[in-house]
Amino acid sequence: MDFSQYNEAERAHILKLLEQKQMKDLMKFYSNLVDRCFNDCINDFTSKTLTTKEETCIQRCTDKFIKHNERVGQRFAEYNQNMAAQVQQNPSSRSGGGGWFGGQ
Repeated sequence: MDFSQYNEAERAHILKLLEQKQMKDLMKFYSNLVDRCFNDCINDFTSKTLTTKEETCIQRCTDKFIKHNERVGQRFAEYNQNMAAQVQQNPSSRSGGGGWFGGQ
């Protein structure tokens, strides 16, 4: 992202907003992870300790959730890279819509 068009105060404000967004996204990710793995793995409330089965399930669930999130991020980055390359090859395509939400 090119911040050269903004003054120092505007850049600081934009960076603060980006940091807040990243923190919000991280908290949402963590909350979804806990909610999903808890609901999938914890079934026995007769003991305050986790069973071996529950621990194994939680470990697998979190590993799978994190790997999935990494893969989605990777695919999104690849998509953005391809779109940037297309825009560089054909600058007139910027106004044409398409992509995720626009129709052609």
